[in-house]
Amino acid sequence: MANACLYSGGKDSTLALHKAVGMGIKIDLLISMMTSSRESYMFHYPNVRFTALQAQSMGIKQVFAQTEGKKEKELKDLEKALVDNDVDLLVTGATYSKYQGDRVNDLSRKLGIEHLAPLWHIEPRTELEELAKDFDAIITAVAAEGMDESMLGSRIDGPMIRKLEELNRKHGINMLFEGGEAESFVLDAPLFSRSVSILKSRKEWNGNRGMLIIEDAVLGGKGMLKE
Repeated sequence: MANACLYSGGKDSTLALHKAVGMGIKIDLLISMMTSSRESYMFHYPNVRFTALQAQSMGIKQVFAQTEGKKEKELKDLEKALVDNDVDLLVTGATYSKYQGDRVNDLSRKLGIEHLAPLWHIEPRTELEELAKDFDAIITAVAAEGMDESMLGSRIDGPMIRKLEELNRKHGINMLFEGGEAESFVLDAPLFSRSVSILKSRKEWNGNRGMLIIEDAVLGGKGMLKE
C-alpha cells in the first residue's frame, strides 16, 4: 500500500505535499498525469515531464500515467493509476474547484482510499504569501481576462500577489487559478534538495492566452533562481 500525491509540479500540489509531510505523513509516490489535451478539466498540460526533476530533488519515487484528457474519461485513467500503484492515501492540491474535489472524493470512496486535500478552501492570500516566502514558483500559462504575456515566467511574489488581487477585483478571477485562469511550476521548495534551473524556454501567445513551454532544464544548486 502506498501514500501518494497527485503531482503536477505546480504551486498547489507542491504546497499540499509540503503540508502533508509536515503532518507526519510519509509520501511514497508521486503520480503525475501526462495529458495530451490542453483542455483537460482535471490535469495540468504544460511542462509535466519536468516534474521528474522535482521528484529527483525531493527523493520521492514517481510514476507517469497517460491520459487523453477527455472530460470524465480522464478519471478512469486516474483510477487505473491509483489501482495499479496500490494507493491507499491520496494527497491532492485541490483548493476551491468543486468539479475536481467532488470527482476525486467520489473516486476515493469507490476505491476505499483516503483523500487528503490540505489546501481545501485555504484563504487565497494566505497560500500566495506562503508561496512567496518559502517557494520559487513561476506562472506557466494564462487564460483569463486581464492576464497578459508578461505574466508568463513571472515569479509568484509580492508584486504578483498585488496584481492578482487587482485582477480579482476587476475581473473576478480566482487568485489560486482554480477556474483555469493560469498554471504554475515550482522551481524550488523546502522539500527540494536542489532547485530546478530553466536553461531554455519559449512563449506561445495567441492574443488572449498563452503558455511558457520549458524546453530544457536541469537541477542546480539549492536556492538558484530562474534567470
